[in-house]
Parts: sequence; structure tokens; C-alpha cells
Amino acid sequence: VQLQASGGGWVQTGGSLRLSCAASGRTFSNYRMGWFRQAPGKEREFVAALARSGASTYYADSVKGRFTISRDNAKNTAYLQMNSLKPEDTAVYYCAASNSPGISIRVEGYTYWGQGTQVTVSS
Repeated sequence: VQLQASGGGWVQTGGSLRLSCAASGRTFSNYRMGWFRQAPGKEREFVAALARSGASTYYADSVKGRFTISRDNAKNTAYLQMNSLKPEDTAVYYCAASNSPGISIRVEGYTYWGQGTQVTVSS
């Protein structure tokens, strides 16, 4: 499956952005989805995960209550709604997919990756 992330940009502290991850090539509903981020000089870190059905989600503590992961299988698209953004959320955000069941918070738990979209939050 090919993934295309979009929706990043510049926003002030407290603002919102919605990232999209468009999938093509395979049956989207067969894939669990995840969002990760990587800030300059840091390792890629887990943000949010979503099961194939959309029934199960998991969030990093740093974004819990502010970010929401979702999917629209009819549109072959996953989303990351980001509210109450903070400067420490600044990073390149990547979507990822795997046809394994359940959810995963590990980079190794995903096979396919999008190209990344930059999110910058100014103070």
C-alpha cells in the first residue's frame, strides 16, 4: 500500500491542524494505522494508533486528550486531528500502515510509511 500524508503547516500555540493519510494500492480496511513524529535530532516517536476496524485506539501520553486518530475506510484515508497544539508538537509527522491485527506503538510494527508532513507550532 502507498501512503500520502498531508495537512501539515504552521500554527500558533493552541491552534489546530488535521493531518490526512491517503492510502492506495490495497484494501485499506485490512491495515492498522499509526501516526509517528520526528523532531530534529530526535528519534521517531509514537503518537497514535488505530486498529483496522477503527474500534481500538491508543495514544502517547503527551498527546492524549488533544489528538484524535480516525479513519474513513470508504475514502481510504486516516486522519489525525490535533488540537491545543504546543511548541513541543513541532515535528515531521508520518503515517504508517501494517496488515497485522490489533494496534502497535512500535516503529517496527509497521511496514508501510508515508513521506511525512511538517508541523510547526510557534509560541
